[in-house]
Amino acid sequence: MSQPPDILCIGSVLWDVIGRSASVMARGSDVPGRIIRLPGGVALNIAMTLVRFGLRPGLLSAVGRDPEGDELTDACAHLGLDTAHIYRSEDLPTDRYMAVEGANGLIAAIADAHSLEAAGAKILRPLTNGPLGSSDAPYPGPIALDGNLTESLLDEIARSPAFCAADLRIAPASPGKAERLLPFLRSGRGTLYVNLEEAGLLCQNRFDTAPEAAAALLSRGAARALVTDGGEVTCDGHPDGILSRRPPEVLVTRVTGAGDTFMAAHIAAEFGGADRDTALVRALDAAAAYVSGDTPS
Repeated sequence: MSQPPDILCIGSVLWDVIGRSASVMARGSDVPGRIIRLPGGVALNIAMTLVRFGLRPGLLSAVGRDPEGDELTDACAHLGLDTAHIYRSEDLPTDRYMAVEGANGLIAAIADAHSLEAAGAKILRPLTNGPLGSSDAPYPGPIALDGNLTESLLDEIARSPAFCAADLRIAPASPGKAERLLPFLRSGRGTLYVNLEEAGLLCQNRFDTAPEAAAALLSRGAARALVTDGGEVTCDGHPDGILSRRPPEVLVTRVTGAGDTFMAAHIAAEFGGADRDTALVRALDAAAAYVSGDTPS
């Protein structure tokens, strides 16, 4: 029997197509730059970062049985990820994400995760009735979960006994999908990783600072919430208290994937036994290194 993964990453596993330019861009800009394609998706970005910290993640997602899907799973395996539990669909294409970034940050992005949404609960079978766990024998390890799943499926996860023993770490994937995480506020289960805008959407409010947002999330039922705010103060909101740290000042060269890097670095630090303050500092340092271009895409 093969060794089980150190952590499960559930959500989007797809191809990122990213256009980057050194120019400041606005609506209608037509500028020179570079266009790259690389393995991506929130769950996969988190998993790839976890590998850099010495962990062996397993992926639960939906990938098509098309040439793009074969190439993607091969690339994941080459990166040291466990792909044995990915749902491979005969009739759904492999998902894609497209983004445009300028010197002034992310200009626009489109996430085509329709196959992941269409596959639904099929991606969870290894955990609900399979080799990794079941309702009678819940999976006891850490799980990184992204909000590209449907709200109904996320609600099922928030209430399911198959997930009751797991250390759930949850990200919304994008501000447009932040409200999909409401089931975890209602159930009081899991650790939320959100930015200031996403926190506001979850609380139906507008916040000026991360400490304010973290306190509001806790008051609305969150078991724990980490709130980032770009180069401003980041907070770890916990019933034991709210920790605040300011990220290092760096020259920003890219933004897509920064939140995933922060989340993965934080999980890895706590998996290794770091206390809350140390884990927060390590996560901020890793995210700063990523946006400055000092770590690989």
